[in-house]
Amino acid sequence: MCHSIRLNQDMESKESIKKLIISHLEGELKGSDLNRLLTWVESSAENAKFYVRVKDIWESSIPDASKIAETDKEWLRFLNSIKKDFTSNIFSFKTNTQIYYRFAAVLIIGLLLGTLLVNYIKKDTPVFISSVVPKGAVSQMILEDSSVVFLNADSELRYSSETNRNKREVYLEGEAWFNVISNKKKPFVVHTPFYDVNVTGTKFNVKSYETDSEIVTTLEEGEVLISSSEKYKLSENVTLEPGDQLVFNRNTNKATIQKVDTKIYTSWKDNKLMFLNMSFGDLIILLERKYGVEIEVEDQNILKYHYTGTLKNESILEVLEMIKQTNPIKYQIDDQKVRIYKN
Repeated sequence: MCHSIRLNQDMESKESIKKLIISHLEGELKGSDLNRLLTWVESSAENAKFYVRVKDIWESSIPDASKIAETDKEWLRFLNSIKKDFTSNIFSFKTNTQIYYRFAAVLIIGLLLGTLLVNYIKKDTPVFISSVVPKGAVSQMILEDSSVVFLNADSELRYSSETNRNKREVYLEGEAWFNVISNKKKPFVVHTPFYDVNVTGTKFNVKSYETDSEIVTTLEEGEVLISSSEKYKLSENVTLEPGDQLVFNRNTNKATIQKVDTKIYTSWKDNKLMFLNMSFGDLIILLERKYGVEIEVEDQNILKYHYTGTLKNESILEVLEMIKQTNPIKYQIDDQKVRIYKN
């Protein structure tokens, strides 16, 4: 039977909670005590603020810079384990028009922690944490084994906090870039709805959106093995080398491998959007995810246009103006919706 535990300051004295927090910052809190602290912090904003105050005081009492750096790493891991409102840096624009400020709300840059949901279930079942990133945002997290993950817009990553299992597993819906810490005794597996990506230590990108027709894995460093998932069976396992990209077409159930410039497919984690001879139809999908807007095209012939370029700090309005300069289009903006017409 699934159940959730809710604690508050009436049930837990601040003194006992403070001891748990200090033990956690010192890396000594585990098992039921760790779950108890996570649940308490997650239960209210006031509890989260209390944790921050204790952490600040504890850090100020540590003179050793290397220990402070390790504390910051532990703090980031902790933030990846509790509910956290998004913080954002907003693009500054060149005009003061009302529509620019309206779009500023969705142009989130930098490294965002994402909204994290902690599900507590029966004792013998692993605890899974879900990190969800909305459109217009990019999230970074550090897993229990110190592997680094960047999660792209409109994506979700589920993973277990258990460390005593014989392999490390995550479940991806959307897009993520991984820098996996090498551990041959504990392989790292990324489960997608269509195939599994098996590694020991490497850097790679997996794009697996439910709405996309292609599932794409791009390898930067190391080696990965693509194998069948529970739902789909590949004719054979596929090994990728650096620079390889595997594209699986979910409509034809066929996979192809090609050599690519990996920067084009991983630049999103650095807040860049690179595209090479991309159709406007595919570019629209990227723009919607990056800027958190909805784009409608009135004339379907516009979708046949192709573009090559790099976007970084440009606003959606600046992007639309660049497109307007190169092709005969015009656009209309209504709140979070962009309508594009043929001029």
